[in-house]
Amino acid sequence: MNPHRLQQTSWRRSALNGKPLQNLHLTLAFVLLTVAAGVLPAAIAYVGAQIVDAVVAASRAWPAAAGFDLAALRAHPDAITVLELVLREGVLVATLAAVQRALSFCQSLLRAQLGQRVNVMILEKALTLSLAQFEDAEFYDKLTRARREASSRPLALVIKAFGLLQNGISLASFAALLVAFSPWAVAVLLLAGLPAFIAETKFSGDAFRLFKWRSPETRMQLYLETVLAREDHAKEVKLYGLGARLLQRYREIFERLYREDRALTLRRDSWGFALGLFGTAALYGAYAWIALEAIAGLITLGQMTMYLMLFRQGQSSVSAGLSAIGGMYEDRLYLSTLYDYLETPAEPVAGGHVSGPDPADGLRFEHVGFCYPGADRPALEDVSLHVKRGSTLALVGENGSGKTTLIKLLARLYQPTSGRILLDGRDLREWDEQHLRARIGVIFQDFARYQWLVGENIGAGDEPSFEDEARWREAAQKGRAEAFIATLPGGYRTQLGKWFKEGRELSGGQWQKIALSRAFMRTSADILVLDEPTAAMDAQAEAEIFAHFRELARDKIAILISHRFSTVRMADHIAVISEGRITEQGDHASLMAQDGVYARLFSLQAQGYR
Repeated sequence: MNPHRLQQTSWRRSALNGKPLQNLHLTLAFVLLTVAAGVLPAAIAYVGAQIVDAVVAASRAWPAAAGFDLAALRAHPDAITVLELVLREGVLVATLAAVQRALSFCQSLLRAQLGQRVNVMILEKALTLSLAQFEDAEFYDKLTRARREASSRPLALVIKAFGLLQNGISLASFAALLVAFSPWAVAVLLLAGLPAFIAETKFSGDAFRLFKWRSPETRMQLYLETVLAREDHAKEVKLYGLGARLLQRYREIFERLYREDRALTLRRDSWGFALGLFGTAALYGAYAWIALEAIAGLITLGQMTMYLMLFRQGQSSVSAGLSAIGGMYEDRLYLSTLYDYLETPAEPVAGGHVSGPDPADGLRFEHVGFCYPGADRPALEDVSLHVKRGSTLALVGENGSGKTTLIKLLARLYQPTSGRILLDGRDLREWDEQHLRARIGVIFQDFARYQWLVGENIGAGDEPSFEDEARWREAAQKGRAEAFIATLPGGYRTQLGKWFKEGRELSGGQWQKIALSRAFMRTSADILVLDEPTAAMDAQAEAEIFAHFRELARDKIAILISHRFSTVRMADHIAVISEGRITEQGDHASLMAQDGVYARLFSLQAQGYR
């Protein structure tokens, strides 16, 4: 069995985990209650017919001159029969009400359980996907559709399936009573509900196709909501006066989507009304037929009442059943987005090695090239570098030159499209992925700012020690964050961010120290990568951190990306990257002697400090 099949099996297995016995009992109860809800309306109609006939018989036997005599009524056998039938119908009606309430209760429990399971399946699948898939717009639309609709559609499908069962049982019980009147009455009853079904199914596919192709616009609308209503965007929105423009763009998207929805709804409702007239005509034709049969004395008044009730409720059951079929078809179309997402092929698992043949060789990039999916030019071309253990490599270049892409390849977030990367003499593709990443401590320029406790933000760097407070303190000391953490009201237990009560917001420099501490959480990491780690720090903090960093990285492989040449010049080896290619490399002295790009940029920056 291939790995993809195994993954799918695990997702299905995870969807059934939790409380199987409880789920079985709940499902069994739902089935029994559905059967009861299907049978009881026919029973109520039958008893109702008996009540009417019993009342007619009792009224004929009761002397007109007797008036209302309670004692005599109690002794009258026909009156006692009427009372017994009324009591029986009352019990049936109360039972139906209890059954419907119990069904609602079961639906609520299923909604919670099934919604949770589907969302867990979506998130479990997300953990198996590559970074390239997350950065692909088409795939992100697929993920958005799955998350937006698929968590509620499975429940809707289940409830409609049970509703179809209930209506089918009700219809069968109605038909069993109606066939005594005429088999043709059953045929009329079935045909009367078809127009509603036709109107429902005709537009289900159109609604789904509309939902599917306009996903990018819907995602843009959600993004505009985020920009207008999130604290991390609020200051710039206010400062630059963007609110009115963004709100107008939001309104324009809404108007386009609204016009499309309005047109579809108008067509659906118009067709539904026109076709529904046929069902109404069939219903009242049946009414006239039954009334004439009663006038002719072929059926009793009670039977007439029952048949009329059966026809009315039967048409509702037929319409509801057929609509459920149409709705299930629509839900199945929407659920295809979930299946499409879950069946997205995950990146094949490659490599299982946890060591290399030559640990002294360090890290090598050999003619590495990479092109992002859908890009018209490569992000990296023919990059060759060698970093030995105990040395520091600095990468210098313009934004977008490929520096961060190189780090993503090192962390195996992407695979090179050409060339190879070796660690300890072994190709990265041959390493066990988890073991490889455990050896790498990275702080990206766009590091995550989790709305968690201070300690948890640090502990995220080493998942097994996520809640180890002693390790938090050790990492914070290495990242030079312990001083400002001590000033926070809850120390390492202080809530960060503004999303939750009593959350504290940090300065850019403080957040960077948290991120640095996070990178130092990995004590097993012998490759340290800092991508613009001090951009938001003052000069003194920067100097302290890099002096400390050199101390910590003495026996490790260190890679530094920075635009500050006061930091870069301390590296053992410096590589200048331009448009994905290495144009210069060497140490600070040799690069200054070359009088090339590095020397020019260093001189320009140095002038700014004079």
